[in-house]
This record gives sequence, C-alpha cells and structure tokens, in this order.
Amino acid sequence: MNVTDKTKPETRDRFLLNPYTDWTAAQGIPVYEGFGVDMLACETQPWDFTEANGALIHLNGRGDYVSVFLHDLPPGGKTRPMGHCFEEIFYVLEGHGSTRVTLTDGTEHTFEWGPKALFSVPLNTPYQLFNGSGREVAKLSSTTNLPMMLKLFHNDAFVFDNPFRFTEREGLSEFYQGEGVLTPRTPGRHTWETNFIADLEQFELREWEARGKGCSNMMIIMADGTMHAHASEMPVGTYKKGHRHGPDFHVFCVRGEGYSVFWYEGEEEENYERFDWKHGWVFAPPEQMFHLHFNKGKEPCRYAATALGSLRYPFSDVKEAGFRGNDVSFKDGGAQLEYQDQPFRCHLDFLIELEKVGVKSEMGDYIDEAPYIKAIAAMKKDGTLSVPA
Repeated sequence: MNVTDKTKPETRDRFLLNPYTDWTAAQGIPVYEGFGVDMLACETQPWDFTEANGALIHLNGRGDYVSVFLHDLPPGGKTRPMGHCFEEIFYVLEGHGSTRVTLTDGTEHTFEWGPKALFSVPLNTPYQLFNGSGREVAKLSSTTNLPMMLKLFHNDAFVFDNPFRFTEREGLSEFYQGEGVLTPRTPGRHTWETNFIADLEQFELREWEARGKGCSNMMIIMADGTMHAHASEMPVGTYKKGHRHGPDFHVFCVRGEGYSVFWYEGEEEENYERFDWKHGWVFAPPEQMFHLHFNKGKEPCRYAATALGSLRYPFSDVKEAGFRGNDVSFKDGGAQLEYQDQPFRCHLDFLIELEKVGVKSEMGDYIDEAPYIKAIAAMKKDGTLSVPA
C-alpha cells in the first residue's frame, strides 16, 4: 500500500518536541531554575510578550504543566492589553498599581493592588496591568498553566490570539472589588471564591488543627479556574505536620520567616534538604518528597500556594485524591506524616532555631520534648552546638 505524505516538509521527522520550552527560548528574558528563588533579587529584561520587563521561574518541582512568570513594571509603566487561553494567578511582590479587566459585554472593572495582593483574570478575558507609582517599580509573580496549554495545542495562535470568550467564568462584579463568597465545609475544605484579594496577609483563615498545632487555612477559587490557590498560617513556636504530594505546588511566603525540610521516603537524615524563606521567595516541592514547613520567627508565619487542579476542578485523579487525603496519615493511605512519625532531627533542629531567636516552643502538647532538650544540652556540652546568647 502506498501512503501519500501530506505533511509539510518542515514537520517531517520531528519528535520529542516541547512547544513550551521552544516558546521560552524565543522570549529572550532570564530563566531562573533551582529548588527555589528569591524573586525580589531576580533580574528582569524587556519582554515583548508583555511590553514590560520579565523573567521566567522554572523550579525543580514545577512538574509538566505549570510555570511562574515574574512581571516587572517600571515606574509609571504598564503592560500591553492582553488576553490568552491560559490561566494565571498573580501575587504582588512589591509596588502598587491596578488591573483593568474588560468583560464580554464591554463592562470594565478596575481594581487597585499593593504588596501581598492575590488576583486572577478569567480565562481569555482582556486585561492590562498598570504601575500606579511614578517612582517605584511594581513586581508581580504569576503562576500559569501555559506549559500545559502549549504542549496540548502546540499552536500559538490558539493560545495567544483566540477570539472565544468564556463568559461563564467572568463571575460577580463583587469579585473584582475584593469581595467573595465563603462556602463553609469541613476544616481544610472551606473555600473562598473571588477574583481579587487585596491583602493576603490580613485575609481571614479558618482553623485546621488536623494539619498542625494551631494551623489555619483557606482554599481559594479564583476566576472559576482550574488553577488552585490556598493560604495557610502557623502560629509562633509551631510548625505543620509533614506531607507529600505530586509536583507543581508553588509556595510563596506572605508573612514572617520560616524554613522547610525535604526528603524522600527511606532517605538518610544527613541527606535532607533545607530551604529558608521569607516574603519574595518561592519554592516548589518535587514529586512525592516529604516536607515540613516551620515557623522560625517571632510572628505568625503565613504562606500561599498555587498549583494546577483546584478544589472545584481537581483536573486529575491524583490531585483529587490529594485534596481528599491531605490530612490523613500516609499509614492510612493519605499524604500526611503525623508528628510521632517524623524523623527525630526535624523537631531537634526546630528547637535549636527557636533558641536562636528566643522563642518558646508551643509543641509540648503534641511532642514529648524532654529527649530533644537533653540532646541539645549534650550538643552544647561537647561543643557541637553554639547558640548565640
């Protein structure tokens, strides 16, 4: 049988393609990689895509579907009017400005933002970002599912120049004014639906003690999207229970200072990785790597996390199972590591960190700290530990 080859010559014999990395290479802006980065220290360059300045953040744990953009608007600057078939959740790192959104019926919504604001524009809805200061830059990060969309359609015109409008995603007018709808559920599954949160640091959370001593949380649905967001807080002198999950959860520090410890099941403690963070930093835990988040400071520590697969639209069976079992012990088929099951070193290092800043541990109700205090005393005696007075 003879088969006529109707493919274009330039598409023959092409394989193992990645349209997103091809697009990345054509942007001509810095690309930052690693376990995590300080976005406030990242340099940016002029970016034709936004007509502002930018950089790309490609972390080790980002997975196949998600990436982070860094948007840098110079004083008095703005982006071009944009609209695209990929979702973004913006987090404001520094500066003040506004976003103008144009709905299908021509209605315009403009909302002003400052540091620690969180917002999202409905899919393929025209919008524009403005820096409201004539003296200071404005920096925003945005978690996007552009890698998934370009890999799926491998057609730039479909993703970036598509006339179709998703009217059903535009939401209530109040969603552009910092208001929202709370849907109470069980702890860890309470949801706040909106398009804009003016100050994530002051945003009200709900108690979720099953995830850790004094912990609180809120799941966030933005612009009726598939992209996920949530905010969590740890009181002073505490930390969350360990857990693990799939890739693409990007964690942004909102308030305080903390650190996280990462390891794979069965790994020796000396090989554990530690990552310290504060506002401006982002990190992404790799696939199924256990990790604990610690508050090492003198004020409550809050962070936000973004990912693909929301509580409304989990996207995959794996992500749905993760949301259902995110406070169930891994011994019972869930994803959580209970305090009594965590490595000895985790709590030991935590107590050492608290001693450095003069903070009292509040974990005594969950953990017998006597063995740890004894170990610290022995380390001081033999000179392997020196804590500033």
